[in-house]
Amino acid sequence: MEPEATMEATCSTHEESSTKEDHHRLILSPASRLFHSPRFNCYIVIIMGFKTRIDSNIVKNGLKVLHNHPRFSCRLDDRGGKKRWIQVSVNQEDHVFVPTLNSKIEHPEEFVENYISNLTASPLDLSKPLWEVHLLNVKTSNAEGLAVIRMHHSMGDGASLMSLLLACTRKTSDPNALPSVPTQKRADSSSDLGWFWRFILAIWYGITLIANTLVDIMLFIATLLFLNDTETPIKGSSDVHLTTKRFLHRTVSMNHIKQVKNAMGTTVNDVVLGVTQAGLSCYLNRRYGQNVKDVGTKQEGSNLPKNMHVRANILVNLRPTVGIQDLADMMAKKSKVRWGNCIGYILIPFTIALQDDPLDYVRGAKAVIDRKKHSLEAFFTYLTANLLIKIIGAKAAGVLAHRIISHSTFSFSNLVGPQEEISFYGHQITFMSPHVYGHPHALHMHWQSYADEMTVCLTVDPNVIPDPEKLLDDLEESLKLISHAVMERGLAVDVV
Repeated sequence: MEPEATMEATCSTHEESSTKEDHHRLILSPASRLFHSPRFNCYIVIIMGFKTRIDSNIVKNGLKVLHNHPRFSCRLDDRGGKKRWIQVSVNQEDHVFVPTLNSKIEHPEEFVENYISNLTASPLDLSKPLWEVHLLNVKTSNAEGLAVIRMHHSMGDGASLMSLLLACTRKTSDPNALPSVPTQKRADSSSDLGWFWRFILAIWYGITLIANTLVDIMLFIATLLFLNDTETPIKGSSDVHLTTKRFLHRTVSMNHIKQVKNAMGTTVNDVVLGVTQAGLSCYLNRRYGQNVKDVGTKQEGSNLPKNMHVRANILVNLRPTVGIQDLADMMAKKSKVRWGNCIGYILIPFTIALQDDPLDYVRGAKAVIDRKKHSLEAFFTYLTANLLIKIIGAKAAGVLAHRIISHSTFSFSNLVGPQEEISFYGHQITFMSPHVYGHPHALHMHWQSYADEMTVCLTVDPNVIPDPEKLLDDLEESLKLISHAVMERGLAVDVV
């Protein structure tokens, strides 16, 4: 099935919904209202690189299918005090841009970075559907052309928007096949136990789940009231959400990540969090070494201060694990997977230190994540945010969300991408680099898998982090050190 056919079927099915159901879908969800609050006005940017120059006519013709999509064909209307999505006719010239560029750009990477950064200096026009696509035929070190997609976060979360994007792609090896995304099967380790021990384990599971959730709720409340992270060289000020951002990415080997995962019995998410802890530790150690007078009491053998309190605000997709076809049909009537913003937040403490054993970073990340998996913190934050928006309004809830997030240090997210190379309207993709901006952090880090590669995507405030390339270097080097430590100790197993 062609990308257009898939999307048209999705949209037509949605249009068959009852009038009452359509009426409710036009009203912004609580999460979407939150993303329009003055202090939490968030956007998503997806950068895609292609192996060939872009035929703008083919891509523009393919993107016409979005004109029928219920979110991409609606503008925001806030008359009467309630924000709603109002259906409008889409003028593609208002949304798809193909700038005329000099064929001999001296510094293409710098040009592309500046072009995308300048987009963050101005908001999208609220009188039109809140999305735009820029097609840039600029040859960079890893692409012959690039597409830059910018949309407002109120249109949906990263999972729904990435899934819509993937629904417009096909496997390069099979132009008629949708991409395939890996799914996790939850192991049932208690199936071999007798009924008595299963009963005991169930009781213990319930007790620890309640205890972990209560502790996490108390920490969230404390963060709202007074608990603030250490002021470090990567922590922005309270108005950092207003500054122009830079967008960078670096591609690393997915096989190295899987080697560590298989050898240590962890998940990919555990490994990338461990690598992030290692990379940030190296980066901050260097930054503090350049400003010795600001350090105070240092950790032994490093420039890092003692008793650092650094936390990451991590976005959690609360949908069940599904395939691309299900996600492509999010807007369909009675779909099991709903479109929109279905995300919760958890606060993850980061150990910032120079470890003697590189594998300790992964072990520490796994221990923290295993505990967080056994907590309802993400569901609590999702439900609480929705309840607060309904009670005190999106503007007041946005102030509270801004305060909680600004009290942590940075944001982190991780999305699973297709397992094989894919093409976007006949253009083979070399990389995908998603970013978020508009929230009160000077650093947002996103890890995006694609085929046998992993892309590390950074959104930074250059006033706070003037050398993000060095942070990418530290992250890449940390992965190599951790992977080398696994192989050196004979722990490596075959990558599947």
